Amino acid sequence: MVMFMKIGASSSCLYPMNTEEALRTVGELGAKTAEIFFNSPSELENPILGELKAIKDFYGMEIRSVHPFTSAYETYLLFSDYKRRTLDGIEFYKRYFDAANALGAEMVVIHGGRSEARIEPDRYAENYILLHNAAREQGLYIAHENVHNHLCGSPGFMKALADNVGDDFKMVLDIKQCRRCGVSEDEYIRRLGNKIYQVHISDGLGAEKCLVPGAGEYDFAALFKKLRNAGYDKSALIELYRHNFGEISEISEGKLYLENMQ
Repeated sequence: MVMFMKIGASSSCLYPMNTEEALRTVGELGAKTAEIFFNSPSELENPILGELKAIKDFYGMEIRSVHPFTSAYETYLLFSDYKRRTLDGIEFYKRYFDAANALGAEMVVIHGGRSEARIEPDRYAENYILLHNAAREQGLYIAHENVHNHLCGSPGFMKALADNVGDDFKMVLDIKQCRRCGVSEDEYIRRLGNKIYQVHISDGLGAEKCLVPGAGEYDFAALFKKLRNAGYDKSALIELYRHNFGEISEISEGKLYLENMQ
């Protein structure tokens, strides 16, 4: 089977399993592409970081992205008018950059500021560019995710930010967050198709916004066609909450389902 896109999974699917055990489980499920969701400061350094790298190497996995556990605090840590805190926050995020490089990742995923953040768009972009530049100095990208109740849950805001940052802007398209925001992923693909650098994927059915692929009614074949037409050919990672599925083997079943959709 020839696939235009790699299908993998995020370690976050297995939270609150310890991150190293979650990554090992992702490897055991046969995923060759993964995202690591860090859950504690100690995971950013040895011995745990070394264990994560050893697991990645043992299973021959590619870690495309890492996700900070501080995403819930980014409104205040990175995207406020208090410049000193922003600069200190960027210094802390350099720990994620170091860990990402140790794991061979390409990007650090952020949620950014919440919708109620009292920050002007120009200042938001200014702070983002500072973080972006710090990541680029270490050979990484910041990838901004579209998240419900966050400013970049709006395709218009995300596009304006991308225009401010320029050619190096990257985004993570999360399908369940599109459902939660009531925004079609078509809007992000139309406005930012050439900026998409990672896709978080899940199924949906009625009020349930996040299911194992194949358990709902979402048209993945149509999504993959739109992504392909936009020039996206990297990876789609299954990202669920632990209560969204029963047996862990359901993740590998979802992975196979997605592979067959291509």
